[in-house]
Amino acid sequence: MPFVRIDLIAGRAETEITAIGGAVHRAMVEVLNVPERDRFQIITEHPPSRLIYNPAYLGVERTDGIVVVQILLSAGRAPEQKQAFFARLAALLAQDAGVRSEDVTIAFIENTRGDWSFGNGVAQYLVLPKEQWK
Repeated sequence: MPFVRIDLIAGRAETEITAIGGAVHRAMVEVLNVPERDRFQIITEHPPSRLIYNPAYLGVERTDGIVVVQILLSAGRAPEQKQAFFARLAALLAQDAGVRSEDVTIAFIENTRGDWSFGNGVAQYLVLPKEQWK
């Protein structure tokens, strides 16, 4: 059910982009209990002048290797679970895609299950039995 947007500055190898998307999904499965099959991502590359960031905001030294991850998901995760996710994703991005942890920015946007339609103009989470949500 999470919907993920990943924004990068253009120029990375296709294998690195694939590894970034894979790391985000793996961290969601491992820490946020997202079902393995529930993968919806948009990965967008931008010219350097179209992804604007402060290279030292809050004392974190960022580079053009920045990866911005925005995750739209249902509300309800505890702050500790979110913090565990942030740490796990930064570790996986470093391990699998060579992304510096300083270059990882993550934002959750929360909503309710009734805010989703997965096709046919139907709010599946409102009308389907929970056992069919997998």
